[in-house]
Order: sequence, then structure tokens, then C-alpha cells
Amino acid sequence: MTPSIEPIIRPLRRSDEAEWRRLWTGYLIFYETSLPEEVYRSSFERLLSGKEHEFRGLVAEADGKLVGLGHYLFHRHGWRIENVCYLQDLFVDPDRRGTGLGRRLIEAVYDAADAEGVSRVYWLTQEHNHTARALYDRIAHKSDFIQYIR
Repeated sequence: MTPSIEPIIRPLRRSDEAEWRRLWTGYLIFYETSLPEEVYRSSFERLLSGKEHEFRGLVAEADGKLVGLGHYLFHRHGWRIENVCYLQDLFVDPDRRGTGLGRRLIEAVYDAADAEGVSRVYWLTQEHNHTARALYDRIAHKSDFIQYIR
């Protein structure tokens, strides 16, 4: 079925919690992980807090339903005077993939960064996430850095 309404990108609202949980769960399942309820509650509150170094949340809404999300934050960087922006999470409902919605969510993060005077936006993905990487290769530059985690 073809979606009847073009999705709008907007900030996350408290009333979005149930749909946000559904999307974020889908995101976590994609990355083969799960998180305890305490992290869901804490993350949702932080996304809504509006505090300087907390997460911010965007959602894509169509037909009265959330169909995508993006979580990002601004933080200091030792090589720059201005902050940088980290796009932590990006997810689009499987039936909406390939419609340009992922690109629109990333561009909304770019717009938020521009509004804050932040020129660098970065994110990570898994090497085998070929579908997402095809988009990322069109709208950003792949870094040569390799991530290490303790």
C-alpha cells in the first residue's frame, strides 16, 4: 500500500513515547541487541530534556504514525572551538525504506547543526549495513578511522 501522506520531520514529543518505543525497539533488533526498561525511560527523558549536552530527538510522522527516528547530540571536540554533532541513532520503518526518509532525517540533523553553528556531523554504522551505507556514501564522506571500544 502506498503511503497517503508525505512524512513530516519534527521534534520528538512526550505524546510520541509509545510509537518511539516501537521504532527504537526495531532499531535495537536490527543491531541484534536489547536494553533494559530503565534505559528506555532514561533515554526518552533525555531526548526531551532540551539540556545543552543531552540527546535530541527527531521523528518522521505520516498518517498519524511515527515512521522514523533520529537521535543526535552536540558535544565539545578537542580539535575545534565549536561543538560537533553526533548522530547516534537513525531508523526508518522497513516498509518506508527506499523512500528518501532516511536522507530527510539526516538532512534535518544537518539543519539543526547548521542552526547551532556546527559544521561537523558524524555517525557510525556497521560495515555490513550495505543498504544504509549506499545512502551515507551519497550524503557524507567516509572516514578512514576505525572505532575501538573498551
